[in-house]
Parts: sequence; structure tokens; C-alpha cells
Amino acid sequence: MPVMDGWEAARRLKSTPETSDIPIIGLSAHALAGERDKALAAGCDEFDTKPVEFERLVATLRRICAMRPPGDGRRTSPTRSYSGMAPGLSR
Repeated sequence: MPVMDGWEAARRLKSTPETSDIPIIGLSAHALAGERDKALAAGCDEFDTKPVEFERLVATLRRICAMRPPGDGRRTSPTRSYSGMAPGLSR
């Protein structure tokens, strides 16, 4: 991104009450050991490497959403269906 890197974007999203509950999975082509630590320190809920494996990404999103207790004020499912864009992501 020309204005900021992804880690800064994650920090800003997690520091704003309106967006702090959005799950963030940090993605990087760098598979170095310290990249996961950077992602988590920036506020990412999880980290994965590129190339993205769709099934693994969906499983990670489901795991993150399942860890949130019902009624804690966080959204745990999309507000709309994504089934038309990507099979397996519908509500």
C-alpha cells in the first residue's frame, strides 16, 4: 500500500472502537520466523503466509470467530452472505 504498510493498517484498525472487533489475518510472502510475531504485535488475530490456501484461510476465520463468546459485542458472522463470491463463506 502506498500510504502505509499492512502492519500499520492493522494497528489503526485495532485501535479504533468501530473496527477493533474485525478479525485480521496478517498475510505475508515472507515466511521468516519473526513475521508472525510482527503480525501479532500489530494486532492481527492470526498470521499466514502466501500463497493463500483458501480452505486454510476459511478454517482460520472460522476458528477466530468461534473463539469469541456469544454476546461479547463482537460480530461473529458476516452481516451479508458471501456465498456468491466464495463458496463456504456464507452465514
